[in-house]
Amino acid sequence: MLAMAPRITTEQRRARLGIRHHLATPGPDVVAVAADLVGLHSSYPPTVYLAARARCSGDVGAALDAALYEDRALVRILGMRRTMFVVPAADAPLLHHGCASAYAPAQRRRLIAMVEDQGIADDGAAWVDAAAAATVAALERRGEATANELRDEVEALRQQIMFGKGKTWGSQVGVSTRILFLLATAGTILRARPRGSWVSSAYRWALTERWLGAPLPAVDPAEARATLAGRWLATFGPARFEDLQWWTGWTVTNTRKALAAIGTVDVTLDDGDGIALPGDLDTLESPAPWVRFLPELDPTTMGWKVRDWYLGPHRTALFDRNGNAGPTVWHDGRIVGGWTQRPDGEVAYRILEDVGSDATALIEAEAERLRTWLGEIRVPRHFVIPLQADLTR
Repeated sequence: MLAMAPRITTEQRRARLGIRHHLATPGPDVVAVAADLVGLHSSYPPTVYLAARARCSGDVGAALDAALYEDRALVRILGMRRTMFVVPAADAPLLHHGCASAYAPAQRRRLIAMVEDQGIADDGAAWVDAAAAATVAALERRGEATANELRDEVEALRQQIMFGKGKTWGSQVGVSTRILFLLATAGTILRARPRGSWVSSAYRWALTERWLGAPLPAVDPAEARATLAGRWLATFGPARFEDLQWWTGWTVTNTRKALAAIGTVDVTLDDGDGIALPGDLDTLESPAPWVRFLPELDPTTMGWKVRDWYLGPHRTALFDRNGNAGPTVWHDGRIVGGWTQRPDGEVAYRILEDVGSDATALIEAEAERLRTWLGEIRVPRHFVIPLQADLTR
C-alpha cells in the first residue's frame, strides 16, 4: 500500500508565513531579511523600504542605505520574471545565472528585429552592439549615470522605436530603455543610487564589476536554479509546483529539473497537491497574533501564484488586472484589507472582513506607527487598485 502524502494545513502554512517572512517577529537585519525572502521586490522603489520596515526594527532607512550604497552588502539586480530585486551581493550570481541571463538572447533578437524593421539600421546586430559598447564606455567614464545622462552622451540612445505598431496601445519608446535592459540581462550593469530619496525611480546605472569590485562569479545555470528552488521552498514552502514556476518565470522543464536536483517530497495541501523540502514536515507552533501593513508588490503578497489560502475573496479589491498586488493589511498569515497614504500623510485603510475587536485594535495601532514612520514622505503610486481609489475619494 502506498503511503499517504503528509498533510500541511492552511493554518500551518499561515504560521510558517508569519515566522519565516519575519512578519510575526522582526528579522535580525535588512541583509538577513532580504536573504530569507530570496529578494525584496524592487521594480517599484518604495517597496524595498516599506517591506523592510514591516520586518525589521530600528532605523531601517539608514540601514538599507548603508547596505545598498556604502557597504554594498545588498545589490539591486535583475532577477526572477524580468523583475528587479534587492538581494545580498553574495546571492546576485544566483539570480543572474538562474534567471536573468536566460532572457538575453530573446531580448537581443527582438531589439535587432525592431532596429532593422523600423529603418534605424540595415545591420541591426552591429548597431545594437555598437550602442551597447558606447553605453558601457560612457559608464566607464562617468562611474554612475541615469538613462537621461547616458542619452546626452550616447547618440544611439536617443533613437525612438515603436512598440505595438498599428495597435491602439502602440507608443514610441526610447532605445535607451532596451539597451540598458539588455546590458542588465548580461550582468554588465546594475541599478545604483537613485537621484532623489528612497521613493525616487530616477536610478543611476553602474557597471557591475566596478560597483561590486569584481564581475559576477560564474555559476552553472542548472545549479543556480536548484539553489534558488531550495531557498524559495525553505521560506515559501510547502507550496505548489506552479507557485515556484510562476515565481521564478522558469519553464516547466527547468522547474522540474531544479526540484529533482534538491529532492523534494510530495505533500497534500488543503487546496491540492504540494511539494516540500524533506526536513520541513514538522508542525510549527502558531506565533502570537500579529498585524502588518505591506506595500504594493511586497515579496510575501507576490510570493505564490495560487493565493486563495492567504488572499481569500479579496483579489478584485487588492490586485490590478495584470495581477499586481497593491498595499495590503495582513493579520495572522492572511490578507484582511488594504491601505493607502493620502496626500496629507494619513494612512487610510479598509478591513474587508470581520477580524474581531482585538485585531482591529492592532490594525489601528499599526496604521498610526506607519504614519509616524513615513513622516513627511509621500509615497507615489505606481498603479492604483480599486480599494486605493475608494480610499482617496
